Amino acid sequence: MVAQNATLRSKEELLEKLSKPEVITGSEILLRSLVLEGVDCVFGYPGGAVLYIYDAMHGFSDFKHLLTRHEQGAIHAADGYARASGKVGVCIATSGPGATNLVTGIATAYMDSVPLVVITGNVATTLIGTDAFQEADITGITMPITKHSYLVRKAADLPRIIHEAFHIANTGRKGPVLIDIPKDVSAELTMFEPAKEVSIRGYHPTVTPNKQQVDKLLKAIEEAERPLILAGGGVVYSGGHEELLEFVKKSGIPITTTLLGLGAFPSGEELWLGMPGMHGTYTANNSIQSADLLINIGARFDDRVTGKLAGFAPLAKIVHIDIDPAEIGKNVPTHIPIVGDVKTVLQIANKEVKWAAKADAWRAKLAASKIEKPFKYIDSDIELKPQWVIEMLYEETKGEAIVTTDVGQHQMWAAQYYKFNKPRSWVTSGGLGTMGFGFPSAIGAQMANPDRLVVSINGDGGMQMCAQELAICAINNIPVKVVIINNQVLGMVRQWQELIYENRYSHIDLAGSPDFVKLAEAYGVKGFRASNKEEARAVWLEAMNHPGPAVVEFVVRKDENVYPMVTQGSTIDQMLMGDSE
Repeated sequence: MVAQNATLRSKEELLEKLSKPEVITGSEILLRSLVLEGVDCVFGYPGGAVLYIYDAMHGFSDFKHLLTRHEQGAIHAADGYARASGKVGVCIATSGPGATNLVTGIATAYMDSVPLVVITGNVATTLIGTDAFQEADITGITMPITKHSYLVRKAADLPRIIHEAFHIANTGRKGPVLIDIPKDVSAELTMFEPAKEVSIRGYHPTVTPNKQQVDKLLKAIEEAERPLILAGGGVVYSGGHEELLEFVKKSGIPITTTLLGLGAFPSGEELWLGMPGMHGTYTANNSIQSADLLINIGARFDDRVTGKLAGFAPLAKIVHIDIDPAEIGKNVPTHIPIVGDVKTVLQIANKEVKWAAKADAWRAKLAASKIEKPFKYIDSDIELKPQWVIEMLYEETKGEAIVTTDVGQHQMWAAQYYKFNKPRSWVTSGGLGTMGFGFPSAIGAQMANPDRLVVSINGDGGMQMCAQELAICAINNIPVKVVIINNQVLGMVRQWQELIYENRYSHIDLAGSPDFVKLAEAYGVKGFRASNKEEARAVWLEAMNHPGPAVVEFVVRKDENVYPMVTQGSTIDQMLMGDSE
């Protein structure tokens, strides 16, 4: 307790010291303002336009800066940090190519509603618009994929802008905010006075819902015979997982969680039906098609969930709870719209729900379906099956790891076979489907949670897009356990070419990929390989017990497919079930 009080005191003293008015440079204002916003880790890559900022960082110890090996690695790491912690992720890059290398990561965060503050340098204000060396209009380039952006003209504006940026990024529907700082602004001397309040004209996200709409929801539940909840990432981002569990317990309504909603509701609960959509469970997909009331809580009605829109949930009255009014009715006609923060809406609803939905037959039918139609695959004692690998990882980690993934077949197998009982334990690129995201996002997740096991599951394709970030794991002893499901092919593309393009395999062979064990060792990271079950379990246990970072390559068969699968143009109950059926 004494140590804790001392820590709190030292933090308060630091904040008091940093808040004192003083004439300093724009760069120093930036660093002080970040600390005042609670930032403890920044991911970045220096260059000419941000050299004043990096000069101010010399000897600076009030937050940690991780030098990644590529700007895309920096922003994906900031993204993983934000998803795994609930705090705002921060990254810095220089002008021109440094800034444009962040674009994919900004779009990734924007699509998945992840709060980031992205800081870029720019050429001096006198050179803007002259096509100067390493000049790019990054605010213009990123306008469609940011919540807001700032081009800073005066150093005196920085305290307000930074305070506003963090507020915008982490309120309402969360997302990335970009701050572009010209080089002369970062060098300019001015009086620093920290911003204390935020007042942004026209920006007032609706947090508390219209009570009449919540009453309509409760009446619809009372009248329904086959109600169903579809919960998405909005539950996780709002911190509403406990309220969701209470709502389900009180109402007795079965629930399915989207890809980004995994962990929002405990997978061990009886009423959880799994994930819906293109690679969702048989029970989840059929429950949506049979429901007479579908309650969407913080999900986007993405096409990977809905399948053919004209045939989606054909029997259901649709309720949509979302903090972003633009999402309601955008893809699926909505009968009861509820605009508000998911956590707040559920808190209000939970005060009123005092009975379970009259749906005993519905619950019994879905419970039987879960038993009859689980995820299945044909196992092998000769070859290593990727589904078995994920099950083994779940078993040996006891489901307690933070799991990040890249994009592709391994991502879907991880979503299907690793069970999540806690929010912010699942980090994956959903809306944009960004290859190269999985490994650097794990670095950010580990920095946010130094005491938890972080496992990054990747394919052999995506791993090669950001493999260079192994360097910072080795240098900083970041103990991420990197899993590579190596099938020597672009697996999801191959699966589509097999099933939809009549076996016309075009440019998917990843032959010539590196020896991943040697690659890991070249960076100073422990490397392991397994090609059968006995080896797989043994090397995984060794990797888990290794105190630093480790890379574990699991060599699996090339032609394994992810099932079930809903092909484009089909309704979600028209599933290809695979050879196991």
